[in-house]
Amino acid sequence: MAFDEFCQGISWCGPYWDHILGYWKASQERPDKILFLKYEDMKRDTTSNVKRLAEFIGHPFSIEEEQAGVIQNIIKLCSFENLSNLEVNKSGKHRPETCTPVENRIYFRKAKDEDWKNYFTDEMIEKIDKLIDEKLSGTGLYLK
Repeated sequence: MAFDEFCQGISWCGPYWDHILGYWKASQERPDKILFLKYEDMKRDTTSNVKRLAEFIGHPFSIEEEQAGVIQNIIKLCSFENLSNLEVNKSGKHRPETCTPVENRIYFRKAKDEDWKNYFTDEMIEKIDKLIDEKLSGTGLYLK
């Protein structure tokens, strides 16, 4: 089952927990080189995080750009609604290394916080919560 393989760190993209913790730790050690953004934070305060990203890459928004609505235009262009409705994401496919082609549309569900819980049994939720606590507690990345 895919869920169990994910929990065990067995998937075509490798052990998820090791990947995110590696990037998290690197972002703490080298904040000038690695920016770690969390989905929930981006959704909660999109404007501030877009400004933060622009500053990080060395192209902060000018006051004129902010007043002209450039940030809001970027947010609109990068929105779930816009991206999920692009033709390439409705009908396109990509081919990850060593895998058969995957339809792009499978990466777009609802963009709702905690929607994953609608697909998990109570037992799965309990298992993933325990795994998250085990893997991320004490790292500063996960705050319960």
